[in-house]
Amino acid sequence: MKPELKYSLLACAIAQAFAFNAHAQEQGQTIAEVVVTGARAPNLERAAVGGFADTAIVDTPASITAIGRTQMQDLSIRSATEAVRYDASVSDAYNAVGYAEQFSIRGFALDNNYSYRKDGFAIPGDTQIPLENKERIEVLKGLAGLTAGVATPGGIVNYVTKRPTNTPLRSATVEVRERGTLYGTVDLGGRFEDRRFGYRINAAGASLHSYVRGANGERQFVSGAFDWQISPDAKLELDLDYQHKAQLTAPGYQLIRGEVLPSGVSNKLLMNDQPWARPVDTRDTNLGLRFEYRLADGWKATIAGNKHWFKRDDYTAFPYGCSNEGDGYYPGYCSNGDYDVYDYQSVGERKTPWGVQAMLQGRFATGALRHQLTVGASWAERHDSFGDYVYDYVGYSNIWHPLDTPHVGPDRVTGPVFERRSDQESALFAQDIVGITSQLTLHGGLRYVETRRRDYIAPNYVDSKDSFLLPSVALVYGLNRDWNVYGSVSHGLQHGGIAPMETANENQVMEPGRSKQFEIGAKGSVAGLNLSASLFQIRQGLEYTDPNRTLPVVVDGETVQRHPYVRGGRETHRGLELAADGKLGAGLQAGVSLMALNTRQDGTGDASIDGKRVTDVPNFKSTTWIEYAVPQLPGLKLDANWQYSGRKAFDVENRVLVPDYHVFGLGAAYGLKMGATKITLRARVDNLFDKFYWRDVTPALGGYLLPGAPRTFRLSGQFDF
Repeated sequence: MKPELKYSLLACAIAQAFAFNAHAQEQGQTIAEVVVTGARAPNLERAAVGGFADTAIVDTPASITAIGRTQMQDLSIRSATEAVRYDASVSDAYNAVGYAEQFSIRGFALDNNYSYRKDGFAIPGDTQIPLENKERIEVLKGLAGLTAGVATPGGIVNYVTKRPTNTPLRSATVEVRERGTLYGTVDLGGRFEDRRFGYRINAAGASLHSYVRGANGERQFVSGAFDWQISPDAKLELDLDYQHKAQLTAPGYQLIRGEVLPSGVSNKLLMNDQPWARPVDTRDTNLGLRFEYRLADGWKATIAGNKHWFKRDDYTAFPYGCSNEGDGYYPGYCSNGDYDVYDYQSVGERKTPWGVQAMLQGRFATGALRHQLTVGASWAERHDSFGDYVYDYVGYSNIWHPLDTPHVGPDRVTGPVFERRSDQESALFAQDIVGITSQLTLHGGLRYVETRRRDYIAPNYVDSKDSFLLPSVALVYGLNRDWNVYGSVSHGLQHGGIAPMETANENQVMEPGRSKQFEIGAKGSVAGLNLSASLFQIRQGLEYTDPNRTLPVVVDGETVQRHPYVRGGRETHRGLELAADGKLGAGLQAGVSLMALNTRQDGTGDASIDGKRVTDVPNFKSTTWIEYAVPQLPGLKLDANWQYSGRKAFDVENRVLVPDYHVFGLGAAYGLKMGATKITLRARVDNLFDKFYWRDVTPALGGYLLPGAPRTFRLSGQFDF
């Protein structure tokens, strides 16, 4: 695409937004006025992720965080990575710059295929999920078996799509960052002349210049959401979006000799910096449809569907191992900082998940009992296509003194791309929320799930089929109008993991597994503060690369020894979550999120593993923010945040622990008015003291450490017409 045309769509949209107000601006002199912007709400009052409909969070027997559009604007949040840092229960899980945004909740890594949802439907988490057309991000912490079916036990992240507005909306935002990243977006909404029809249009473009020097790229996005109020009882909603992103990814570091943390390294170094390196190129499209019909007072029927198309060309100059010292270290880097470089190519990867769900919901009474009933059925499929990837040794480089390596031969290309894995999931579900008394409510639900999986294991396909019953029971007791306490027991289901690269059974899929959760909690408000607490225990089978066993594997005609990826024993996560947010006084708001987590591995029969901590999980994590509206200068707000993470275990044997860290940030916003246009100017600095720290410690792909960002700056302007 020609550079002058690359962002033409965004430019036209911005011009259109300005045009709506141009005539009004011409009618008189433009006068600057101060605008006192509304307070942000870190925890929204309602969320759809805790049940089968939007429900008051305080009445839901689950731990939920909702991050809304206003908060995302106030904090200059452009990605889910920036959003979830305000929830202590969410951490990175091989969240590499330029690649997929991947997280863990309550210490469990999320599944890229099932843990990320758009309006409740599973979408791939294999690239940055766009936020421009999202009204809010909902994080359900804990098992989601009843409402979501297949999902990892940590929880799910649900992205709720923006809908058409009843009044005209014209908004544009531009932003620049310290290394030259340029970002622009527009948000247009309203009703057509025939007010039965509404629209919401979003577009964005970015020239990306990461803090990792050389990890540059570009991104374009466009979306549309439309609704049709067919009658007072019937409404049809449609949404669609498209995103293209291309960016060089920044792989992480391995341990020196497989046993010592690297020192003296830079968080700005691109390990993928080779003359022949190419960006990871992703394109994804989404189509959603929803029809709702009010059958009678208190009763409605809903049918919804979603289809997603994802395509990726994956290229990396991949750092792995050390062949320049002794017998080598795999994984691990050499004592002098040398590491092997592999040319990794996987071109033409595709994922096409789709799903449909039908529900009947209503309210009724049986004697003194009040019921909120939901019954429904769902069907979902996912089809994954990919070829045999290229992964060839091409030379070595050094973490302190980078070197250029040769490119792989031109004859080395990805093998034929065809469907190698498919999943089907069908379910029947029912939930009844029973008001037993004015204070006591019983939440009871059951989901019956059938799963089918087909895997290509050369030279044949292997089919598997399983069925599961996933019950969920909870009691909610209202202490008064402002406070609820609850207790719950729930079951979850997750697909088995896939043996990663460089393991003896690479690409082998583990069997589906169950998980179980006990949770008690309290939610309420005091003097303008929203408070919540939860105490939980979650158990599931343990999957890991066994460091104490090797198996012979034939690779390119040679027999090598590799560690197997296995399921053995179990992991138990016990934790306490505390959260508070709200007004502390005139013009002063604050919020805090804390998680204390104890994790243990046991039952493997291996004394070097049993009783040890689960990898990449801090024992304690917290995030705190505070905002102050300066009374002496109306329209000016200042904010600060502080994040802390405790030590993490790098490996299943806990031989290496990664240090804890503190990170601070500051922000400011000033609102004013120029004629009919409201303008909000924002500035933000993250990692104020430029601290080096390891933010992400993952056992994936042999074990990698990803450093946190250095001190970064951003300036933005938001224009509401």
